[in-house]
Amino acid sequence: VVYYMATTVLAVILGIILVTSIRPGAGGIAEEDLQEQTTKRNITTADTLMDLLRNCFPPNIIQAGLQQYKTELVYPGEDESMDMDTGATIDPADKSTWMFKSAWSNGTNILGLVIFSIVTGVAIAMCGEDGKPLLHFFESVSIVMMKVTTWIIHLAPIGVCFLVAGQLLEMKDIGGEFLKLGWYFFTVLLGLFIHGLIVLPTIYGLATRSLPFRFIANMGNPLATAFGTASSSATLPVTINALEEKNGVDPKIARFVLPIGATINMDGTALYEAVAALFIAQMNGINPNIGQVIAISITATAASIGAAGIPQAGLVTMVMVLDTVGLPSEAVSLILSIDWLLDRFRTAINVLGDSLGAGIVAHLSKGELEELERVEEPQLEMINVKKENGKVNEAMSN
Repeated sequence: VVYYMATTVLAVILGIILVTSIRPGAGGIAEEDLQEQTTKRNITTADTLMDLLRNCFPPNIIQAGLQQYKTELVYPGEDESMDMDTGATIDPADKSTWMFKSAWSNGTNILGLVIFSIVTGVAIAMCGEDGKPLLHFFESVSIVMMKVTTWIIHLAPIGVCFLVAGQLLEMKDIGGEFLKLGWYFFTVLLGLFIHGLIVLPTIYGLATRSLPFRFIANMGNPLATAFGTASSSATLPVTINALEEKNGVDPKIARFVLPIGATINMDGTALYEAVAALFIAQMNGINPNIGQVIAISITATAASIGAAGIPQAGLVTMVMVLDTVGLPSEAVSLILSIDWLLDRFRTAINVLGDSLGAGIVAHLSKGELEELERVEEPQLEMINVKKENGKVNEAMSN
């Protein structure tokens, strides 16, 4: 779990560093030119982080499905003034002295809904039999919504076509927008290759004191399958077989670590969501402050853990990341045109991360596995002796 969390956080940090350095949403234009296009919202880093915390505990769960809380600073004008109630000086150059007000913006409060769901789930589990009717109700709602989602998925090609067409009609410079999309594609691929070919092998080498090249070369078949299917769950049997047969990982390790990794370890998805969120912010002329970047980091990490191991699951959690930091979720339609290809690359990185994690656990658990085998050998011999004695007794009775 420590390995999974560490690599996911490193992937998010790498993605943020690359997207803020390359600025794909600015199409390679200078930072000063981007700032001229930006309409800044008066907010401090502390307020952004506190809003993130406040949204975790919504006062109304129905409202959380429609709105999220935000703090707004009241611009005092260009001249220094004084608060009539407290006598405090209000300095236009120091935002910490400004008056503030509470506001509600349209958009789903994902964090509040997640916290409410976790608390409700724990309460249902602690209630035992009394909580089962409510559990069955939520399971039934989930099944029905999955059926509706399946219907919507069948209409997705038509919907995506119109979404992309709508975005194209709103563009003033289509060539320039496609150039930005190309920069975005390059940034995501660069991040995935750095994470997959430098960061993960380095962690493996430091943990096992061995070179990772042969280990990675033996995972060629699972990586090709992951690229072809864009699903880490579908690749799981191939990955387990390659680890056991080619890399000599104990089946106890491979069959325990890999299913967990395929569920919660999504390094490629975490990196992609961090890059995509900041790319969309740049596309809309928004320069996120440090508080918003931290919020994106936290939600991208959490969203990647919650993403299903199926094709393009990251797009669903991408909307959650955008809603959390107040970015327009409809902008996702612009990156849909190339997401199918990026999804294959990030799935391959997810599978590579799972495999290297299993290799690290196998190395660290080598002593315990040998001890377990020494304990099991006498037991197996006793079982075999009993079986042979039973056969002998049966033959004598006949």
